[in-house]
Amino acid sequence: MKRLTVAISLLLLLQGCSTLREPMPAEQEEQIPTLTPRASTYYDLLNLPRPRGKLVAAVYGFRDQSGQYKPVPASSFSTAVTQGGASMLMDALQTSGWFRVLEREGLQNVLTERKIIRASQTKPEVAKNIQQELPSLQAANLLLEGGVVAYDTNIRSGGEGARYLGVGSAVEYRVDQVTVSLRAVDVRSGEVLANVMTSKTIYSVGRNAGVFKFIEFKDLLQLEAGYTTNEPAQLCVLAAIEAAVAHLIAQGVERQFWMTAANVDPAQTILAKYLQRPAPAL
Repeated sequence: MKRLTVAISLLLLLQGCSTLREPMPAEQEEQIPTLTPRASTYYDLLNLPRPRGKLVAAVYGFRDQSGQYKPVPASSFSTAVTQGGASMLMDALQTSGWFRVLEREGLQNVLTERKIIRASQTKPEVAKNIQQELPSLQAANLLLEGGVVAYDTNIRSGGEGARYLGVGSAVEYRVDQVTVSLRAVDVRSGEVLANVMTSKTIYSVGRNAGVFKFIEFKDLLQLEAGYTTNEPAQLCVLAAIEAAVAHLIAQGVERQFWMTAANVDPAQTILAKYLQRPAPAL
């Protein structure tokens, strides 16, 4: 019993040495829904300098162009990245304060609703709020195109561990990477005014500890414990899109396609961070 107590104590000590503690499922049951956690790129968008005038932009879609699916046995039909890129892009554009975003992804729904309003206006009992004549839909000056162009799995992996007399622990990690492309197109000429590509790494970390030891001649003690944490892929896609929007704004300011408010030096704002040239790949 003394040896068993010592072995269990060693296992608990190994688990206690871990700097990262994940809640057990029982603890997670009491959590309530919260706002989506945001990366530093979100706050960079909030702190961008104000534009001289907002850009009227339309987003028809921001599709997954990587062609990557989740590995078997998860599913041979589930995609590896989110399919809601357009919603994420519109959120980033609104957050930046540089764009007036027009609804185009659900344009058919807007047109259907306008038809319903016109049909209702001919009836005498129609509500006052829809009796006025419908104005024409606003046209966009910029068309924002692009998508998730790459999702590379297991670009780097490794780990470390140690075991002594059947007692030990180990840490393993894996790094994936998602890449998005975003470009601004002048609707009048069709010219691509700015084009950027951003990448975001996705980290997965696994920790485990175990005891494999003979307590007596025929009595074997085996204990194992561990957990794995995976960085949410959709949050990484969102961060990459937010960075792409910031780089797109900075590139347009640098090329003088759009300008900041009067008396604002872009080099003295958060835009200076995105005006820097990327380091060459090794």
